[in-house]
Amino acid sequence: MVDKETSADSSPWSPQHAYQEIRNHTSISDFLLLGFSDHPDQQPLLFGLFLGMYLVTVLGNLLIILAIVSDQHLHTPMYFFLANLSLIDTCFSCTIVPKVLVNTLTQQHTITYTGCLVQMYFFMALTLLDDFLLAVMAYDRYVAICLPLHYTTIMCPQRCLLLVASSWLCAHLLAFSLTLLMAQFSFCASHSIPHFFCDLLPVIKLACSDTQIFQVMMFAEAALAGVVPLTCVLVSYGHIMHTILRVPSDGGKHKVFSTCGSHLSVVTLFYGTLFLVYFQPSSSYSADTGMVASVIYTMVTPMLNPFIYSLRNRDMKGALWRLSGWRRYSTLNVAISHLDCTSWLIKKLPALGPLNTPIRNHTSISDFLLLGFSDHPDQQPLLFGLFLGMYLVTVLGNLLIILAIVSDQHLHTPMYFFLANLSLIDTCFSCTIVPKVLVNTLTQQHTITYTGCLVQMYFFMALALLDDFLLAVMAYDRYVAICLPLHYTTIMCPQRCLLLVASSWLCAHLLAFSLILLMAQFSFCASHSIPHFFCDLLPVLKLACSDTQTFQVMMFAEAALAGVVPLTCVLVSYGHIMHTILRVSSAGGKHKLFSTCGSHLTVVTLFYGTVFLVYFQPSSSYSAGTGMMASVVYTMVTPMLNPFIYSLRNRDMKGALWRLLACRKCCIL
Repeated sequence: MVDKETSADSSPWSPQHAYQEIRNHTSISDFLLLGFSDHPDQQPLLFGLFLGMYLVTVLGNLLIILAIVSDQHLHTPMYFFLANLSLIDTCFSCTIVPKVLVNTLTQQHTITYTGCLVQMYFFMALTLLDDFLLAVMAYDRYVAICLPLHYTTIMCPQRCLLLVASSWLCAHLLAFSLTLLMAQFSFCASHSIPHFFCDLLPVIKLACSDTQIFQVMMFAEAALAGVVPLTCVLVSYGHIMHTILRVPSDGGKHKVFSTCGSHLSVVTLFYGTLFLVYFQPSSSYSADTGMVASVIYTMVTPMLNPFIYSLRNRDMKGALWRLSGWRRYSTLNVAISHLDCTSWLIKKLPALGPLNTPIRNHTSISDFLLLGFSDHPDQQPLLFGLFLGMYLVTVLGNLLIILAIVSDQHLHTPMYFFLANLSLIDTCFSCTIVPKVLVNTLTQQHTITYTGCLVQMYFFMALALLDDFLLAVMAYDRYVAICLPLHYTTIMCPQRCLLLVASSWLCAHLLAFSLILLMAQFSFCASHSIPHFFCDLLPVLKLACSDTQTFQVMMFAEAALAGVVPLTCVLVSYGHIMHTILRVSSAGGKHKLFSTCGSHLTVVTLFYGTVFLVYFQPSSSYSAGTGMMASVVYTMVTPMLNPFIYSLRNRDMKGALWRLLACRKCCIL
């Protein structure tokens, strides 16, 4: 009987054996991305190469989107699909390349298990979406060439929207199902991925679980999401070639084929690399071949797509030329400013202090202590009353500006549209900082959680950057109104205004998110007291015990991008404005022109003055007292003064506010 029990326990199906098998598998918390090379000499070359490709990809695809959205001639199904393809390529690059750049720069090649799954999910979803959209674009070309008389009926806006929405939905559902299965796997002790990102096949090879069901499902999805769209592409081009061959003249054949030549180039590049990597058994998968092919479809193809679709397309080149019509005036000045800023940064970087100090006494920070202004109990009611008054005036003033602009038809112009957005940003800005200051002052509990600190820092940076971008947009608006008055309604059309504001919101949040993502990786020393009244960037950075070199380089790079470029735009715009004003003969005419931009110029001076005082100095020479006083100006005073600056000096705004208040009075009576 004992022998039977012993035999049963040693059976491969026994609970003890199963438990032992599970113990042999490690609980993976992170993976190691081996990447291309460990040689230190090759890292700067790889970093420069990938960074250049990434910037060209993002800027090129965003230009394509801007050109299509802003040009009425390109509001057709073909360019609607192309704008979606450019958006997908941008997201695709942002899923892979930033992590590669960070790994190359820091030589820390780890990625968390959750991060790996998330990256894999978006990689699969965007690849499938690219696949579906190329098939939709092939169908669009088939209808345009083979059924031209029915094109507007078949490719109606509703059907175009349905095709794109279905592609997005199917791609995300298929990627989610595979990621859900992947999350059930257990992995062996080895967690080194011979790749530069979490690709599907290299990760599968690390799994100790039975992957048979996953591989069957993966190949089934490949048949559905690969073969069906490819068949659609081949059938569409079969009909297109049949139609082209029936055209008698060579010129006619060339003209018809030129409308789909760009798409055919992208299809060949896309499917060629995919078949090289994925349509082979996982046992014969080669890491080197996979990495080289992956570079092509994750970096090269998204980078080349804007060139393929623009250089061979007369309409797109014309739209890009019209979009950059104003840019030609300021290109030289922007380039000079970038060179000056770069040389300044290079000189300042050594002054940031030792960046490779040993990390000691790290604690798991759960909260920070905001020291604020004063601990004297007698001063708390005064500070509370002062900040509460400024907060109420800021919120009510900016909300009144927004209400006046929305309710008055006379103010439905680009200038006041931008002003309404600025008032909304100032309201959000105050709501990010001041309520926490009021609570801390009232309760005398100055703690803020680690998560709360990161969230406050994120919204503070995003809204500050957004303020920066919007002031540049408003300067451009004033430039067009004063220097190009006859073209104002054409240049500052509603679509372009909306696009400028949406781009500002998107860029600001992306830049802020990238910094917060890096900040979240830091470990902090035992001291967690922040000599400030909110979680500002420099005071928190001084508490970090981690190596902050990468963060500081990225912070200064973003300062150059998000500070110098908008400021250059403001300076160039006002340079042209001043030149135009000086050419006016009468003093009354000069005063009238200058009065249209005097309010904006006041706000710009106030904003950039305080920002330069705090942030454009080495962190080693940062003064907490100066930083707090300057922060009060741009977090409380400037948002409070903006409604007064823009209303008291503006006759139209005063009239709108008067009508708004008179209307409210009538309603109350």
